[in-house]
Amino acid sequence: MKLVNIGEQSSALNSIMAEIRDARIQKDSLRFRFNLERVGAIFAYEISKTLPSSPEDVHTPLGVATVTTPDEEPVIAGILRAGLPLQNGMLQVFDHAQSAFLTTFRKLGKGDYFKVTADYCSCPSVEGRVLILADAMAATGESFIVAMQKLRHEAGEPSHIHLVCPIASRYAVDQLLQKLDDNHTLWVAAIDEELTSHNYIIPGLGDAGDLAFGEKA
Repeated sequence: MKLVNIGEQSSALNSIMAEIRDARIQKDSLRFRFNLERVGAIFAYEISKTLPSSPEDVHTPLGVATVTTPDEEPVIAGILRAGLPLQNGMLQVFDHAQSAFLTTFRKLGKGDYFKVTADYCSCPSVEGRVLILADAMAATGESFIVAMQKLRHEAGEPSHIHLVCPIASRYAVDQLLQKLDDNHTLWVAAIDEELTSHNYIIPGLGDAGDLAFGEKA
């Protein structure tokens, strides 16, 4: 698996990430969602550079311009709930892309043990296509693994999978690097070193789903 950390270089992205993490600004859920959408658009732009492309002749009012464009737009999947704003932001860049939606959640067992499961998926065929799978954070990486298994079972084998995650723990990155082959690319904006015994990322940003859409009952 290839790892791309687009937050390593100083850019406007890091200013947006600072707002996403800021507990004061997080109180404005509209702003929080909008910031995630902006981050999603930035990731989509960076991913677009990696896609196969070909020259296309475009007729203007005064002549013909040759423009290099992607050969095919990807399928963009968002993991509910926190992945939805990221997905919306990517769709502003890949405006002809198809969308997929799926859920993953932690099923608690004895003690601190939990198992991540996926129980819902709505997806077009991804057989032989580029798939982008988005979630706001990766604590252990297990949600990505389970989501990819669900998508493959429901919709086929993609030609390449891009995993988009603004914040990941070092543990999650190491696990994904170990488990995934060269047909996968992990895109992050920050890697946080600490992961608690309850699998919370420190400093992280809190519960992205709650911050975007309100607390769960």
